[in-house]
Amino acid sequence: MPRKIDSDLVAILSDLIALPSPYPPGTSVEICAYAARRLKKAGYKVEIAAKTKGVDNVVARLKGKAKGPVVAFNAHVDTVGVGERANWKSDPFKALVKGGLVYGLGAGNCKGSMAVQLWLAEEIARRGGPQKGELVFTFVADEENLGPDGMAFLRQTGKVRPDALILGAQTENNLIVAERGVMWAKITTKGKAAHAGNPAGGDNAILRMMRLVGALQAHYDKVLPKRVSGAMKSTVNVGMFHGGHNTNVVPSACTVEIDRRLLPDEKVKDAFRELKKVVDSVGEPKAMYAVEFLTGTNGFFAPENGQAVAAFEAAVKQCAGRKVKFLNATGVSDGRYYADDGIEIINFGPGSGAQGHAANESVPIKAMVEAAEIQLEVVQRLTGIGR
Repeated sequence: MPRKIDSDLVAILSDLIALPSPYPPGTSVEICAYAARRLKKAGYKVEIAAKTKGVDNVVARLKGKAKGPVVAFNAHVDTVGVGERANWKSDPFKALVKGGLVYGLGAGNCKGSMAVQLWLAEEIARRGGPQKGELVFTFVADEENLGPDGMAFLRQTGKVRPDALILGAQTENNLIVAERGVMWAKITTKGKAAHAGNPAGGDNAILRMMRLVGALQAHYDKVLPKRVSGAMKSTVNVGMFHGGHNTNVVPSACTVEIDRRLLPDEKVKDAFRELKKVVDSVGEPKAMYAVEFLTGTNGFFAPENGQAVAAFEAAVKQCAGRKVKFLNATGVSDGRYYADDGIEIINFGPGSGAQGHAANESVPIKAMVEAAEIQLEVVQRLTGIGR
């Protein structure tokens, strides 16, 4: 292992933090160009893939001489916005190294993992590349927006079809191998406007919505507590509720958007049908409401005895001297786009999830070094590389 791995990682991460990539506006051109330059110089076959102008993604490949697994690494290049600048104690776009931590926007989510993966890609190439199979490094945009222009685009176009997908995430160098699915739906209700002084002369769209949402909540309160798998739970959340124009007017329109988190054995299409069935059963006039599917992806569960998972377990034991923990995911990752592909999907990386999306975000340098060492050993076990 190179002696200066810590300083190398800090240097890469400092470069990444200095390349703004917040969503919105979502531009990823500069940061992807930076990654592409490094990977091309290292000897990778590199492609900049974009579905939408300004939203670039990097796909870099290095093949071995013998047949073997296709192992893909992924980190997203976009970050959330700065938020309230006054809450930052340092410049969010200039890395601050202090107390064994690197501070800056995206330091943890997800530029810390991106720095580790860039170092990993270069180190693998320096050692002669994989002996078998193929290694693919992907750095993508549009993750923070749950949008279609990043990893979803690479999956849809067939540019990345691995046997194992390893996603950078703040797992404190433990594993997330199971993830819930997500389904978003919108309900719209109509009514008839009237003066608030004579509400009987109108038809209140908000009250109609309350009846529909009330029926949904009553249904989910009954069935969701039974839908549990280990630490994972099936959940529902009314995330947005908009209606009316003025306090003194009976509202003629109302919209609600709903977030459903699904166990890996629940399917998005079934979840939407369930929601619509409950809404339809309330008995409101069909012309006065609509139920719309917005987006969704199924959950996944990588078997804990899979080849890639086993490689991580052994690598963590060898490099860190401990037994790896299997964590429960609260959110969703870009791995969800591969949920139906029958591959191993693993979230792994340095830092704590509590640091993501927060002012003064940071990542421990020691954790980045450990993540690099572990993943280098994982690659050695899956594809072989020179020592």
